[in-house]
Amino acid sequence: MQYNIFPIMRSFNIIDGCKGTQLYTINPSGTGTATCSGIGDKLLQQLHDHIKTQTLRTKSNRSFRSPNATPPSEVVFCEGSLLPYGLPMTELLEPKVEPSLVFPDLVETLAGAYRRAEDCPQFERTEVFLQQCTIFRGLADPKLFRRSLRAARQHATSVHAKVVLAAWLRHERREDELIGLSSMDCRGRNLECPRATLEPGYDPESVFDPCLCTRARAVNADACPTSEEEDGDMSFIVGEDEVRCNRFNIASLSRPFKTMLCGEFVESKREHINFSQNGFSVEALKAAKEFSRSKRLTNLEPMAVLELLSFANRFCCEEMKHACDVHLALLVCDLEDALLLIEYGLEETAYLLVAACLQVFLRELPCSMQCSNFVRMLSSPEGRDRLAMAGHASFMLYYFLSQVAMEEEMRSNTTVMLLERLVECAKDGWEKQLAFHQMGVVMLERKEYKDAQHWFQSAVEAGHVYSTVGVARAKYKRGHTYSAYKLMNSLVSEHKPVGWMYQERSLYCMGKEKQMDLLSATELDPTLSFPYKFRAVSFLEENRIESAIAEINKVIGFKVSADCLELRAWFLIAMEDYEGALRDVRAILTLDPNYMMFYGHMHGEHLIELLSPVVQQWCQADCWMQLYDRWSSVDDIGSLAVVHQMLANDPGKSLLRFRQSLLLLRLNCPKAAMRSLRMARNHSSSDHERLVYEGWILYDTGHREEALAKAEESISIQRSFEAYFLKAYALADSNLDSESSKYVIHLLEEALRCPSDGLRKGQALNNLGSVFVDCDKLDLAADCYMNALNIKHTRAHQGLARVYHLKNHRKAAYDEMTKLIEKARSNASAYEKRSEYCDRDMAKSDLSMASELDPLRTYPYRYRAAVLMDDHKEAEAIAELSRAIDFKPDLQLLHLRAAFYESMGDYASAVRDCEAGLCLDPNNNEILDLCNKAREHLREQPK
Repeated sequence: MQYNIFPIMRSFNIIDGCKGTQLYTINPSGTGTATCSGIGDKLLQQLHDHIKTQTLRTKSNRSFRSPNATPPSEVVFCEGSLLPYGLPMTELLEPKVEPSLVFPDLVETLAGAYRRAEDCPQFERTEVFLQQCTIFRGLADPKLFRRSLRAARQHATSVHAKVVLAAWLRHERREDELIGLSSMDCRGRNLECPRATLEPGYDPESVFDPCLCTRARAVNADACPTSEEEDGDMSFIVGEDEVRCNRFNIASLSRPFKTMLCGEFVESKREHINFSQNGFSVEALKAAKEFSRSKRLTNLEPMAVLELLSFANRFCCEEMKHACDVHLALLVCDLEDALLLIEYGLEETAYLLVAACLQVFLRELPCSMQCSNFVRMLSSPEGRDRLAMAGHASFMLYYFLSQVAMEEEMRSNTTVMLLERLVECAKDGWEKQLAFHQMGVVMLERKEYKDAQHWFQSAVEAGHVYSTVGVARAKYKRGHTYSAYKLMNSLVSEHKPVGWMYQERSLYCMGKEKQMDLLSATELDPTLSFPYKFRAVSFLEENRIESAIAEINKVIGFKVSADCLELRAWFLIAMEDYEGALRDVRAILTLDPNYMMFYGHMHGEHLIELLSPVVQQWCQADCWMQLYDRWSSVDDIGSLAVVHQMLANDPGKSLLRFRQSLLLLRLNCPKAAMRSLRMARNHSSSDHERLVYEGWILYDTGHREEALAKAEESISIQRSFEAYFLKAYALADSNLDSESSKYVIHLLEEALRCPSDGLRKGQALNNLGSVFVDCDKLDLAADCYMNALNIKHTRAHQGLARVYHLKNHRKAAYDEMTKLIEKARSNASAYEKRSEYCDRDMAKSDLSMASELDPLRTYPYRYRAAVLMDDHKEAEAIAELSRAIDFKPDLQLLHLRAAFYESMGDYASAVRDCEAGLCLDPNNNEILDLCNKAREHLREQPK
């Protein structure tokens, strides 16, 4: 269904754009008076200027009325409205087709991926781990993707694979956004070292070796002394110059030279051989002569080596060609070098030289996508053929490039061309599924629906069931709604029900059937946001705006996303809650600084400009007070909004960027959190501060030891709260013995002695209390938690409740958690924790509330399943766990269900769940032991 969203405008009482009871129209020609009471002249002029740029002014024939408002006889749209594009409409809502591979039975897919990794030869593991990356790309945890990508690089054997995967690892951390860091700086990581990638061979243990970049840079053996000149027995003549050579040495360079100089050719009898017609300079022949003696390239200019490479290629001198290839590859340091040398490399099929040039381009992504010469070479069919001749066209390369292109601009021609090359490189199986599906997604975005349907259908035929969604959507866009409905109906009936199946089918039906499908989708997968959005807008269309906000709050409560926040901001503007709307818009821009509101027609920053005059303005001191209040009430979205406003006043404040990253991590937005952390690092005003932020970046990307080194280096420059806190936090992320615990306590106490604000000191006191509890020092822990509460660190109620519980004061623990529930805006975890301090019936009630507020929390499912298992209701226990696993394949849930299956004698299911769990965490010894035990039972069963 195609539509033009400009004409979709609605008139309504509650937000007619004028707060007064009398409505007036604005006369754009200036011949009359225009007034919108309640909104200042400045705001009105801003709104008027914005709307003047729009070409269409058509009003919708629908209206929204407040239940308590009396409708006037005629409603006139006022150009001063804060909703120039009207209200959202259900017919304009639709879920996106996921670009990643999606699997109807994810557990079986994970188990299969683990088995392939275990069973395949070690030299073939790179491809298996790359397939795991494809599976994990569709999951919420980016650490799983990075771990498999590291494993793929660790097991890579070819230079090409090492170059691509090392660059991909760097891109995943977006180190291109770190100011002052060269793209060729591997920061001591051997897996990403640009020198190590050019070393062929299989060495999975090299991850522990020192980085090659730390050693002195030498090109072959340039520092070696030149061997003494030998008498020659033949000469090459070039013009008037003569190059005296040793016939045997030259003949040893290649079979053609041996045949010419020592075979039946007339040159074998001649002392002087004319080489003038071969197109090589005398310098090239002298270099060839020197190499024939010493087998080294010494004191040669790059152009001389390039000519020698061409010489070696012409006369099949493989050893000399390799030496030139290595020499030139080590000279490539930046994009300018790469652009200059890659043409030579492709012309001479110099494998390492092309690899080195390609490496520079890949490590500069996404910025290097602006280099048209490189992009043309990589994306064109002719360029791919040339790369293939040099051994550098692969599915892996185009998988990486197409992902970067889709992130940058999905609809671009470059993205399409790179995906076309991906299709050409894809082998049968998952590679073709991915290539076809992603091509379909891009074509759908480009509104090329016939092509989209073709590619999605190809993906389905290759075995990717989820691509049926794309086929149905393309048919729907082409006007074949009933055909799309039949297709999804068939999918639902033929497969085990999954939430996305019902969600997609709901697009193609109406009335109660649509609502039932959306309810089924939410029941099967509560993480799908589209059903909440549709129901919320439906309530709005029924003039039930409070219900609309309540509905969208359900999903925002556990899954924060820009589109859901935008919808809530839209509703809040309709209610004239401009402060709440401004809060949500600021949070949106924290998640995505380039977000466009109202169907992509207004930048979020512009909406802030329009909303700001009608809300109370805060100075920076007011903002700090507001931040304390929201932080203490565990209002993370409100805190984000305040920090965004503070950064607008002081954009270079790295401390605020760091706070922003902490809040984003709490909201489970790791990508946005890392962006804020990188900006904190870039804006740091001192070396010791920069080192702390670099340490957090390293810690959050799995480099714990390097993070500790950064913390120690920062402390050596200047003692600071954040450096000590980072070091303590990183050390505590392990099984602490008594001595280690004492050291962590010491570090936290040192942190508390350093200057900081109450927000961070409250966190340090809370962490210190936790370590004291682990050391069984309950009184000291209680003191820490009380001190944290005194500076409004509300989360300390949970730690204090734990202390009371360990002291057998269960009622006090329950009451403490009740205080947290009453104070916290986000309190699902508080309900979950309080359930530990009450009887079974009350615990069930609290856990039911926790699941309702946040269905992603797994403890309630595990608790309910354990209770059912204790009551010998095995089938119900399995069903309870399966309900959560179907939309969140959590490690603990899989482990528990495997244990249940094993106790019930269903060893095949137990092994499957264990293998799926081991795919998520290969080093989990408990699951590995259970898997081996279940396999043993399975082997003992009679066949």
